[in-house]
Amino acid sequence: MRAKWIFLVLGLSLGLIACRTPQVAFQEPALPGYVPLPAPSVTRLWLQPGDRVAICGDSITEQRMYSRLIEDYLTVCVPQYQVSVRQYGWSGERAPGFLARMTNDCLRFRPTLATTCYGMNDHEYRPYEERIGRAYVENLGAVVRAFQAHGARVIVGSPGCVGKVPHWVKSATGTVADLNRSLGTLRNLALQVAEREGAGFADVFVPMLRAGELGRQRFGTNFMIAGQDGVHPDWAGHGVMAYAFLKAMGLDGDIGTFMVDLRDNSIRVSPGHELVSAVGRTFTIRSHRYAFPACLPRAVIPEGPRPAFPACEDEPGNETASLRAAFGLVPFHQDLNRLMLVVRGGSAGSYRVRWGNTSKVFTAAELARGVNLAEAFEETPFAAAFARVDAAVAAKQAFETRQVKQIFHGPEGRADLEKAVRQTEAERDRLVAAIRAAFVPVTHTLSILPAS
Repeated sequence: MRAKWIFLVLGLSLGLIACRTPQVAFQEPALPGYVPLPAPSVTRLWLQPGDRVAICGDSITEQRMYSRLIEDYLTVCVPQYQVSVRQYGWSGERAPGFLARMTNDCLRFRPTLATTCYGMNDHEYRPYEERIGRAYVENLGAVVRAFQAHGARVIVGSPGCVGKVPHWVKSATGTVADLNRSLGTLRNLALQVAEREGAGFADVFVPMLRAGELGRQRFGTNFMIAGQDGVHPDWAGHGVMAYAFLKAMGLDGDIGTFMVDLRDNSIRVSPGHELVSAVGRTFTIRSHRYAFPACLPRAVIPEGPRPAFPACEDEPGNETASLRAAFGLVPFHQDLNRLMLVVRGGSAGSYRVRWGNTSKVFTAAELARGVNLAEAFEETPFAAAFARVDAAVAAKQAFETRQVKQIFHGPEGRADLEKAVRQTEAERDRLVAAIRAAFVPVTHTLSILPAS
């Protein structure tokens, strides 16, 4: 009888969506004393053709880095969805702050898919307290329901982790581990809110925490997944965040496949790519989808966007600011960035593959299994075109911050909000058109010759 009561109490405890630390059967090795609820597998495609995507969050979103990576990816890697993106980051914001402004700033533009990333400020930079969890659950749930009431699907993102106790938050208390256990608890609560409300879930916290630990092992103790100030990530942290949200959208990561048969020097290309010509074992291809770069040659990076996209020439030692580091800490290329070259039917033991201006040698066995060009080649033929798209995306997202924070909530918006909306939307339309103009098909050449 006593055993029955124990199991009954345990079942009721696990069924509650409350503000107590959820209990599961294992602890997180990177954070002793923290027990993450298992994140569910993504079993549906949350992104739909023609979606209007709203990326919502606090100052980490207002950095316009993970949001920029997401929009870059949706523009050049999956253009068949023809989505549009707006970012709504606001420094210092908590979930109730966005709830108060979402009708004015966001819902008027009729988003169909929204991502949220709140919790960093909500946890108040202090060890977890029940009142913090109650407020977080209440307000985050209200945000999700408001989006759903206006016809939008929602992906609830958890907060990330911290690397330092922030010096600018005078009320901050506890250790870094205390704050991360608090953020981890909000991560568990965000997962429960998503499940209760029928929303998707992007686990930002656990991948960032683990990437931070692995990064320190690989690159040294100066590596900071949460950025130099311990809260605002640089490119490495934002790369992990973008990975979490894109995975949560249900995208399959298939950029394309080139199938080469050396017996008759023929090639088959997948949708999104077209064969222009084949001369011997040299193939010219026109691609309407790009592989996503981990860096760009400095020569093609425009002067304007800040922060600048990471350069391939960057020296080792600042992996905190490196997408290459991020894509090695999470399986970005494997899960989201597969442009596969498969070569069969040859008689040589190895082959030199020249793609654009770069060449590499692969064994026949590697080529028969398939080589991911996006991962194997750091500099790709898409670099210059991608740089132009990224610069246009960065300019648009910078304007979106100004549009909402300085105009909608400034003197112009207070005087006549609808007029301010009309005038600023005309400017934003020009910036959107610049992205479309920058995204063009790329023609590139692939040759496969015996390595000898």
